[in-house]
Amino acid sequence: MIDPRLVEGICATGAVRVHDDLVRHYPAGVATVDGDGEIPCSAIHARLMADLLIERLGGQAFTWGGSRLSNVGELRAQYIAALKLADNHDVHSLLQFARS
Repeated sequence: MIDPRLVEGICATGAVRVHDDLVRHYPAGVATVDGDGEIPCSAIHARLMADLLIERLGGQAFTWGGSRLSNVGELRAQYIAALKLADNHDVHSLLQFARS
């Protein structure tokens, strides 16, 4: 029998990769903030899609740092730094952030 933690890890990694791919393919990207200081809808929708995917695969939804990411500050900086690492195929930090 396969260890459920391994299955969860594989599903979570896949969902986070989908999130990164969706964010990266929107022209505005997540690093661009609109005039109100809000993260573009593409990032919000990408997080929603990752949550729906992980839940559909039997895992638990991500917490994405536990508060609104549109607030400028340390939380948002961690998210953007994790996205930049994921763009270079290192999803570990983004996965940790999604589960924090």
